[in-house]
Amino acid sequence: MDGAPGETIGDQAADDAALIAGLTERLRLLRIVSQQRRYHGRPTPRLPSKRAIIELLNDIVATLYPRHFGPQDLAPEATDTFIAQMLASIRLRLADLVITELMLAPDADATASHARGEALSRAFLERLVIIRDLHDTDILAAWQGDPSAMSLDEVAFCFPGVAAILHHRIAHELSRAGIRMIARIMAEHSHSVTGIDIHPGAKIGPAFFIDHGTGVVIGETAVIGRNVRLYQQVTLGAKSFQDDGTGALVKGQPRHPQIGDDVVIYAGATILGRITVGQGAVIGGGVWLLEDVAPGAMVTQARPMLRFAPG
Repeated sequence: MDGAPGETIGDQAADDAALIAGLTERLRLLRIVSQQRRYHGRPTPRLPSKRAIIELLNDIVATLYPRHFGPQDLAPEATDTFIAQMLASIRLRLADLVITELMLAPDADATASHARGEALSRAFLERLVIIRDLHDTDILAAWQGDPSAMSLDEVAFCFPGVAAILHHRIAHELSRAGIRMIARIMAEHSHSVTGIDIHPGAKIGPAFFIDHGTGVVIGETAVIGRNVRLYQQVTLGAKSFQDDGTGALVKGQPRHPQIGDDVVIYAGATILGRITVGQGAVIGGGVWLLEDVAPGAMVTQARPMLRFAPG
């Protein structure tokens, strides 16, 4: 006869416990090997929390634009109090995250990392005024550049390109201060919610407008001037990657385009390498570009021809 139901359930629980114990041990061994490879035998440091970084990014946005992204019931007379409270919270949380990132360095010193984290978090708060001022020019550029935009509020709420640019301006401030992991996590979160991939190292001038936006890629060393407009699926990428002679890639080298003021780049254009697109140039849709463009020039694809098959 088969065993009693209670015995079967007990055997299954024992099997599950043995399976879980074995898997836990195997994962522990893999984790140890990975940590030894990354940290070279020193104590395993604490990692920044991705969730905390995303929450911080959202709170920074709410602080910069409290009427749009702050609490739903925020009264006008309570706005300054809300902002003051948020700024205090942002500074403390950012300092903790920065210190955590700095402590990942092989030669990290706890005292120096703590002092730098505190200083950088205060300096970042000072830059929020500049970020807000710059992003107001982005919102205005979108409203002026898109006939479908009925109001500045609609632009601020609804345009994914505008959201991606604001996220970038926040992440860029951290990247330029050397806080690259936190900045990159913010950038990749923005990529996931907007479909627009902007490396936090890219330098972008005021009044920048990405129309529609899905599939736009802007590389780490790209430089974009004032009053530039991009459409969907534009790539400002690298043509090739330099190595050090042993096959290892050389990092941080300028390898992405420089886009001058007042340039328009239409949908699907791919611009690769450290080339310069001069002021006022227009790059047509679907263009594949590997060389400099003079100021004021217009670059287009060869015009397609319509031919009819013999009847």
